Order: sequence, then structure tokens, then C-alpha cells
Amino acid sequence: IPLRLVGSEMCIRDSYEEIRIEVEADGTIGWNGEVVAGRPDLERRLATVAAQPEQPEVHLRPSNSVPYKHVAGIMASAQRLGVVKIGIVGSEQLAN
Repeated sequence: IPLRLVGSEMCIRDSYEEIRIEVEADGTIGWNGEVVAGRPDLERRLATVAAQPEQPEVHLRPSNSVPYKHVAGIMASAQRLGVVKIGIVGSEQLAN
């Protein structure tokens, strides 16, 4: 079966990138497995993500016992800095 693809009209992403932000109960924040040095470091990293023309997805993964204020603070910083692809992963524990 002949298959004709029009190169200029197709856009296929070569790679999939995601950022994983882990939040521990004590407020410790991880970025793809690396401990973040504090709020300024986190915001610098988020600003770098926001500046990319094709932003990667940011997956925010809170631990089971993290106070919601830590999660809300990260979400607020991301929004303020212009990160548009962010979501909470494993958020079932936050429903109660």
C-alpha cells in the first residue's frame, strides 16, 4: 500500500521530556531526583522551563503526608513564572 507523507505539514516530536518535582512531608523538594536548594533555586528552575518555546510537562508528585500548603506554593510559583504544562500526579491523598 503506497503511503504518502507530507513533510512540511507534519510535526512529530522527536523526544518527550518531563520534569518530576517531588515534595516530601517536611517540605523538601526534589527536581528529577535532585534535592532543590530552596525556593530561589526552585523558582530559577521553573523560570527556565517557562522560557522554553516548547515547555516540557511538569509532574508535581507530593508525598502522602505533605501539607497542601507546600503543593499550593509550588503551583503558585509555577503559574506566576509562566509554566503552563503542570499537573499533580498521585494526588489521591490530597482529596481527603
